[in-house]
Amino acid sequence: MPYVNIKITNENVTPEKKAALIQGVTQLLVDVLDKNPETTVVVIDEVDTDNWGIGGKTVTVRRQNG
Repeated sequence: MPYVNIKITNENVTPEKKAALIQGVTQLLVDVLDKNPETTVVVIDEVDTDNWGIGGKTVTVRRQNG
């Protein structure tokens, strides 16, 4: 049973886009690894940009600075 955890910044990702991610990842595992889609688990975690850092700065600050 594959378990995939997707972490994205919490920036107004629509339910439709989340559904597309879940469907796409599930299909990828079916196509590449011949996994059963009925037992494939996909979880999307949304992380606030203040809680996500790159290069020593939060995503919030990086986006403010351009």
